[in-house]
Amino acid sequence: GSYLNITAATMEEVYKRAEYAKAIGSVIVMIDLVMGYTAIQSIAYWARENDMLLHLHRAGNSTYARQKNHGINFRVICKWMRMSGVDHIHAGTVVGKLEGDPLMIKGFYDILRLTELEVNLPYGIFFEMDWASLRRCMPVASGG
Repeated sequence: GSYLNITAATMEEVYKRAEYAKAIGSVIVMIDLVMGYTAIQSIAYWARENDMLLHLHRAGNSTYARQKNHGINFRVICKWMRMSGVDHIHAGTVVGKLEGDPLMIKGFYDILRLTELEVNLPYGIFFEMDWASLRRCMPVASGG
């Protein structure tokens, strides 16, 4: 199947699109980060209940992640999305529009994949983190 984008203006429409994707045999649905954190967690619960994978697209990344004075580093968004229940996420590469420092990108991948993290300043990991039994999130190389 394909990654059917179920992002919509209302949760009613999101659920309707998700049900359609399931009905036609898709095993994965895609949402955009800009739909909001409550909506993301809500559809993550739906995906778990319906045995579907949830892919997160980083729509609008530059508007919040590249602003040095008031932005949100993608490292924080990786943590939020893992806690929200997203199964995989566009995590960038060292080339293309989501490019970044190779060590920083490795840090994003580690935050999404590893159960325990040690402080690693070159990777942008400033604190030890024990994710305990929290599900992992698969980083997807992306950004063309």
